[in-house]
Amino acid sequence: MPNDPGYDGARTVFNGMIDRRPAVVAQCATPEDVANAVLFARETGLPVAVRGGGHAVAGTALNDGGPVVDLRRMHAVVADPENMTVRVEGGATMSHLDRACQPFHVAVTGGRASTTGVGGFTLGGGSGWLERRFGLACDHLLSAELVTAGGRHVHTDAEENPELFWALHGGGGNFGVVTSMTLRVHALPEFCFALLLFAPEAGPEVVRAYRDLVDAPAPDAVGGGVLCLTTPPAEFVPPELAGTRMCAVVVTYAGPEAELREAVAPLLALGPAATVVAEVPYADFPCMLDDPPGQRNYWSAEYLDAFPDEAVELFCARAEDMPVPTGTQHVVFPMGGRVAHGPSEYPLPWRTAPWAVHPFGVWEDPADDERAIRWVRDVRAGMRPWAVGAVYLNFIGAEGADRVAAGLGAENVRRLAEVKAAYDPGNVFRFNHNIAPAA
Repeated sequence: MPNDPGYDGARTVFNGMIDRRPAVVAQCATPEDVANAVLFARETGLPVAVRGGGHAVAGTALNDGGPVVDLRRMHAVVADPENMTVRVEGGATMSHLDRACQPFHVAVTGGRASTTGVGGFTLGGGSGWLERRFGLACDHLLSAELVTAGGRHVHTDAEENPELFWALHGGGGNFGVVTSMTLRVHALPEFCFALLLFAPEAGPEVVRAYRDLVDAPAPDAVGGGVLCLTTPPAEFVPPELAGTRMCAVVVTYAGPEAELREAVAPLLALGPAATVVAEVPYADFPCMLDDPPGQRNYWSAEYLDAFPDEAVELFCARAEDMPVPTGTQHVVFPMGGRVAHGPSEYPLPWRTAPWAVHPFGVWEDPADDERAIRWVRDVRAGMRPWAVGAVYLNFIGAEGADRVAAGLGAENVRRLAEVKAAYDPGNVFRFNHNIAPAA
């Protein structure tokens, strides 16, 4: 509670722009704790927020003046390599998941940062480094346990409560507090990556080469993206390049290093200023790119039906006018592979888009808020001629009900609203990309 030691730490989330003061943070250790916290919120009539990893850029893990159901003490992960599954509690992060799977050389698509919460990530769809090889994280959801707005414990899978199970594949935390989930995992005996750093003026040529490599098409084992950024001081960045503006190509490969080197040969031929190619345990890779918490964040995205030369030129031009370059990343991700060819029945209409542009604004000084946010919005506006309209909701903040509806698809929203009405008719769980219950 507000006067307790540790309160400020308990109310801190990844985005330093978020400064909310809940009435109480319920640090739950069991599903029964979660049910009690939800019932307390119902009885008091206070708004309730649910915290998993706390990475949502809009700060939906917190509220002002209400209870927060904090799942971070519920972070157990149990891998079952014999059945190729993993059971994950609702407060586990990607690091918990990846570290539990690594000894068995199995994996499932996880977030691009190790501190992201598995729950919100998966329920929103789950886009990550391994998605072209394995598909989205939610494609591997086998079952879930959740606490409803009425405090009931509910199990869901393809056979039991199937409409709820369908809704959890992209509909987010609208339907209850997921206290655990079971995911299918895949063998991943080898994982490697290449990091190629180029001077920013080479950006258009580099981005076109990367686009052509992926569109060739590249094997599904190839993932990664192009990031325009100020390089951080890190062990994989040459000291003389740290702190400089660069065009960085990250190529991940779900396989041996020799195959990766063959795949990136066209990029190596462009003469990068620095090259790192290494085989690493997959669990180590997301940690290498983690951003420190507490900085100010504003992100968005547009999913594209094409990435022609005109779009490439505009993308690179926007990299040049980043208002606060230190920390900010201007990213384009390739989709395709098992993302595009995964299950088509889920409310994820963006999954067939071949490219995603993700302006990721990060800065420290509140005086930079307006221009940093404007830059992100300008990137989106520039990409609109090639945008499909639908968007991965985990990549965006509070951009309005129309954006949520576009991200999910009109018919899917209608169906999701029916599920919402069945499990949360009072819209208790509304601190999210909200789906209003059907009348």
